Amino acid sequence: MPTIACIQFDMAWENKPANYQTVAEMVRSANLAPGSLLVVPEMFATGFSMNATGIVEPVRGPTHDFLASLARQHQLFVLGGVVQPGPTGTWPALNGRPRNEAIAISPDGQLLARYAKMHPFTLGGEKDHYAAGDEIVQFEWQGLKVTPFICYDLRFPELFRRAAKLGTDLFVVIASWPAPRTHHWTTLLQARAIENQAFVIGNNRCGSDPKLTYDGRSLVIDYAGTILADGGTTPSVVTAAINPEAMRSWRTKMPFLADMRDDL
Repeated sequence: MPTIACIQFDMAWENKPANYQTVAEMVRSANLAPGSLLVVPEMFATGFSMNATGIVEPVRGPTHDFLASLARQHQLFVLGGVVQPGPTGTWPALNGRPRNEAIAISPDGQLLARYAKMHPFTLGGEKDHYAAGDEIVQFEWQGLKVTPFICYDLRFPELFRRAAKLGTDLFVVIASWPAPRTHHWTTLLQARAIENQAFVIGNNRCGSDPKLTYDGRSLVIDYAGTILADGGTTPSVVTAAINPEAMRSWRTKMPFLADMRDDL
């Protein structure tokens, strides 16, 4: 069965080389099967920083290259967070705000998808420093349609519903979700799985940054809302095998998605 692996760790603040090294060591020790989907958190190379113009990279910059090298070296599909200019921006984003993005890379190092967070976190000042994305993206993995989202997107179920109508089988939410709202994190991830009859992966960081603490609790959840793996609160590689055929059987037996109404 296809395997998911989430890297949950305490990020070195705005220190890309240190974070690359930590992730590389954790992946090496995990000894993942080729073809697995490796997930790395939101802004994993820097932490959730509002120093947007200081941490932004070219579209194929060092974080992209690091993730691509991981994918090639271990023959993995890799999805991780990075700050890049928007499509109309110029390096180094002088004529517009950068975007908080998730990129997916194939085992041969090719870019599969590039998603920009559609809901910057207003309460944390993100909306003042980062431009919002405007489209859902998907990529194929092990015969599944995968849709990535980022952190605060999780609070907007209509976004997931739109993606469900596009045939999403697996949602991946990468995050820097703070400890005071961990209950919201776990509950909303399960709700998104149940209501869309899809696998949901929530990959959160642990540790702390200059402002907040993070509980981790990276989760792999099945199409019925059952938690298959829980990363707890400390650094770990959270792994789980998923059963796509069981999901398809569940959807056939319980055809809730067919009753969605477009006129409401």
